[in-house]
Amino acid sequence: MSDLPRKAVTRTAKLAALPLGIAGRATWGLGKRIVGESADLVGRELQQRTAEQLFKVLGELKGGAMKFGQALSVFESALPEEVAGPYRAALTKLQDAAPPMPTRTVHAVLEERIGADWQELFLEFEDKPAAAASIGQVHRAVWHDGREVAVKVQYPGAGEALLSDLGQLSRFARLLGPLIPGMDIKPLIAELRDRVSEELDYGLEAQAQQAHAEEFEGDPDVVVPAVVHQCEQVLVTEWMEGIPLSEVITDGSQEQRDRAGQLLTRFLFSGPARTGLLHADPHPGNFRLLPDEKSGWRLGVLDFGTVDRLPGGLPTPIGDALRLTIEGEAEAVYEMLRTEGFVKESIDLDPDAVLDYLHPIIEPVRADEFTFARGWMRSQAARIADPRSPAHQLGKQLNLPPSYLLIHRVTLSTIGVLCQLGATVRMRDELEEWLPGFLAEEEEEGESAAEA
Repeated sequence: MSDLPRKAVTRTAKLAALPLGIAGRATWGLGKRIVGESADLVGRELQQRTAEQLFKVLGELKGGAMKFGQALSVFESALPEEVAGPYRAALTKLQDAAPPMPTRTVHAVLEERIGADWQELFLEFEDKPAAAASIGQVHRAVWHDGREVAVKVQYPGAGEALLSDLGQLSRFARLLGPLIPGMDIKPLIAELRDRVSEELDYGLEAQAQQAHAEEFEGDPDVVVPAVVHQCEQVLVTEWMEGIPLSEVITDGSQEQRDRAGQLLTRFLFSGPARTGLLHADPHPGNFRLLPDEKSGWRLGVLDFGTVDRLPGGLPTPIGDALRLTIEGEAEAVYEMLRTEGFVKESIDLDPDAVLDYLHPIIEPVRADEFTFARGWMRSQAARIADPRSPAHQLGKQLNLPPSYLLIHRVTLSTIGVLCQLGATVRMRDELEEWLPGFLAEEEEEGESAAEA
C-alpha cells in the first residue's frame, strides 16, 4: 500500500482483523499441540506469526497505528528472550521505515501549503522519501541558499487516521497486553490520543525544535538541526547526517553503544533543565550518532512533535524521592509519594514494602555506573507482572498522577533503548548535574561554593 488509507471503515476493518488473527493463530497452535508438537516450538512460531501480522498492518496504516507500534517497539527489551527474537526484527522495522505516499500526493501538499511556485524555494528536491514516520515523511532537498535540508510533509488525513486508529486499538488493548509483560497498554494508547493535536501542529513542533537548536548550538555532546521554514503540514529543517541509533543497536561497537547511552541519558535529564521542554518520543529512529573530532561522537536529536512543557525542568519531587530511596528513608519516601498522588489517600501501604518495591527499579541510579541489558529489563518486567509476587500486588495499589504520565513513559522508553544498546552508563553523574532535588541542599551549596 503506497498511500495513507483514510476511510475509517477501511482502517477499522484492517485493525479489527488483528484480534481475529491472534485468536485464529491460538487455535492453530492448540491444534499443533494436540498432534504432539513441542509447546515451546509452537509458542515461538505463534509469537513470530503474530508479530509479523501486527507490525505489517501497523506499518501500512501509519497514523496512530504506527505511532502505537513505535511507542511499543522500545519495550521489546522486556520480552523473554525466546519471544523477543521473533519480535525484534518486526519491531525495528517500524522505527525507521513505512510504505511511502505517492510523489503526486507530496507535490500536491507542497503546492497547496507553500504555493504553486514551491519548487523555486529548492535548488534540488528528492521525490523519493529519505524516511517515513507515523504522520508524515521526510524528503532530502537543497534550500535556495544552498543548505541541505529535510522537508517533512504531513500525510493528508493524518489527524483523522490518528484518532480512528487509537480509538480502535484501545478497544482490544487487552489482547495486545501480552506483547509487553508488566505494562498496561490502555493508558499508553490513551496518552497517545491526548497528544494527537500537538503532534499534528507543525508550528508547535517548529517552536520546540528551534528552542532546542538555539540552546544546544555549539554543544559538545548534543546536536539539534535548526528550523529553516514552517507552514501548515510542512516543516523544513537543516539536514543531519549520522548513524541511526537503530543501526548502533544492531551493529555498533561497544564504544559507540556506551557513548550513545551516556548522551541519551544526558539529553533526557539536561533537556528539561535547559529548555523547559521534555522530548517525549525517544524511540531509536529519532536519534543519530555523529562523529566528532574532539569528543569522538555527538548525539543528534530529531522530531520534536511530542514534548512535555516543564518550565521549571523535571519536578523536584522526583529527585527528592530518588535521593531518599537511596538513603533508605522509607517513611519520608512514602510521605512524598502520598503528597504527590502516587499513593491515594484511601490506601494504606507499608513504607518498607514500598522501599523494597522501588530498590530494584532504581538500581541504575544507586551505582556509579550501570550496564543496561535486556536481561535486567526482563527481570524487572517479570517481577512486576507476576500476579504471585509482592511487587505485583503492591504495584496494583500505586497510582500514576496525570502530571507525571508523560515523564514516566519517556523515562521507561529511554531505559528500554539503553537496554537495547547494552550500554554502560554513569546515570548518577547526570542526575547530580541536572535533576532538581537529587543532591541534598547542603551538597548543592557546597558544589556552588567550590565552583565560585
